Amino acid sequence: MHKTAIGIIGASGYSGVEATHILSAHEKVDLKLVTSDRWQGEAVSRRLGIMGAAGQLRYAPQDKSAELARECEVVLLATPAETSLHLVPGLIAAGVRVIDLSGSFRLRDVATYPAFYNFTHSAPALLEQAAYGLPELFRERIPGARLVANPGCYATACALSVAPLLRAGLLDEGSLIFDAASGTTGAGRKGSEDLSFSEVDEDFRAYRVLRHQHTPEIAQTLAGVAGRAVPLTFTAHLLPLKRGILVTAYGRLRAGATAAEARAALEQAYASCPFLTVESSPDAVSLKGVVGTNRCAVAVAADTTGYDPGRVVVTAAIDNLVKGAAGQAVQNLNLMMGWEETLGLSTLRGFNP
Repeated sequence: MHKTAIGIIGASGYSGVEATHILSAHEKVDLKLVTSDRWQGEAVSRRLGIMGAAGQLRYAPQDKSAELARECEVVLLATPAETSLHLVPGLIAAGVRVIDLSGSFRLRDVATYPAFYNFTHSAPALLEQAAYGLPELFRERIPGARLVANPGCYATACALSVAPLLRAGLLDEGSLIFDAASGTTGAGRKGSEDLSFSEVDEDFRAYRVLRHQHTPEIAQTLAGVAGRAVPLTFTAHLLPLKRGILVTAYGRLRAGATAAEARAALEQAYASCPFLTVESSPDAVSLKGVVGTNRCAVAVAADTTGYDPGRVVVTAAIDNLVKGAAGQAVQNLNLMMGWEETLGLSTLRGFNP
């Protein structure tokens, strides 16, 4: 069987490690390149316990990645946004297709980058070319793309929770509120006092309130679905867990809309999506049900008590490292290459960082 040469740049971060595990077992992939300054020269087998050809790979230095990546047909960038921004133009010019797991090409409005990513975008022409890789909502742009902007983990869960209701016109035009909580791996593999065990254990707190970088991404995605600007408030919280995201979204049904219609909208929208499960109620959505998989579980309920008529609540849960990062990147890879969407993902249970 012909296999496609794939590379991972930034392969020692949590998302890069997850991608290495997935792609090492992917039947159509020849994992050709992994880069990491941290693990430079070491074998993948030693670091990750992976056997076979992928395990024999050695981590190449990061500063050689642009040159070595030319041997690959597709490269996954599990790098910081500014690093991706530096690498992508050269890779595209060299004919390498790119799936960027950072935020460097997610936002269409170049003016949003200084405020939310702390840099001025140096490749605005590529922003229009980049396909936003959320297959359940924007599948049609992915197969022919040279550059796929892999969505953020919070943005994935928030968008998948309410997009079908917006598309069906079931929500009024008031503000949506997203309360979201993530495990600590969402912050990346870096050492800091705030993320140390003693600080995180037995604690729960909000962070980057009203200034989180996924806010404009969520707004852009929902506007693309609804055909209008969607007012929203997004608040991220840090869970004392390693992985998983749970989002609770609050909105209002338009006059005359019912909970049954809201559930039907979710079921209809996701009926042909292999990784989306519509649960019977928000109570049935849990992190244990999705962690280690590429699944997203969603459910909706509407107020029937009379205390807040018209209130609708939607919950969604994903693994931030899989559906929120590496798994979604592989899902996008499968679509880009014309392969079965579930290849390498259908039996996944993930590694334990």
